[in-house]
Amino acid sequence: MAYVLSEMTWPQVKEAMETVKLALLPIGAHEQHGPHLHESCDAVLAERIARKIADELHPSVLVAPTIPFGMSMHHIHFPGTITLRAETLLQVLEDIIWSLKQHGLENFLIVNSHGGNQSLLSVASAQISQELQVNVTYTKTTASAKESIKKHVHSDLFGHSCEREVSESLYVAPEIVREDHLAKGEIQEGPWRWLRPGQAIQGFYYYDEMTKNGAIGNAPAGSYEAGREIVEEAVKNTAEAARKIFDLNPNFISRN
Repeated sequence: MAYVLSEMTWPQVKEAMETVKLALLPIGAHEQHGPHLHESCDAVLAERIARKIADELHPSVLVAPTIPFGMSMHHIHFPGTITLRAETLLQVLEDIIWSLKQHGLENFLIVNSHGGNQSLLSVASAQISQELQVNVTYTKTTASAKESIKKHVHSDLFGHSCEREVSESLYVAPEIVREDHLAKGEIQEGPWRWLRPGQAIQGFYYYDEMTKNGAIGNAPAGSYEAGREIVEEAVKNTAEAARKIFDLNPNFISRN
């Protein structure tokens, strides 16, 4: 059973620290997810998948409390979205990591479920590692599940409230899915298409410029089985990488 900090007493934490070498920091967002997923989707997925990774790596891993907010300015025109500024999120991460360092933790893996956080996490990894003399790494929850995603996701445009994210939710958090409201993304053309990842030029655009209903991809094609394969492949790959980086790789040298 995974060590989950928010569900432990301090004596339990003290005992766990005899074997814990790595803290997982789940981070998501609170933003619109179309007509069929709760706005807490990213935070919930980050926590549930972090717990699965921790189960794989027990007793070497501790799951820290989830950061429920992220950088979601691109969704702000949809009601209910809450966003943090980059400097706010960076400071929150640094304060959490500083606090956990006081209890003997030196290695951190941020488990991120929101694409809008990725660029900030690259900066945070370098800056916090240097400033606090710790090892800060990050992963996107299921990005490493390349084989399962190729098998189950067939939309040209996917990644938000799509068949992949609905499938993941059906597997690990079915309570956040409104199955009677599953809808394909209502895509509309615009300059956003030339600012997407992989294009020659990338930049900011609002999500409502791209999709009228907040979704992309083909949510009705999502399934529990697809979610199981995607999540379990990602958990396996992430756990294997963590073992190499933090336990088995002789070339990984602590900065302390």
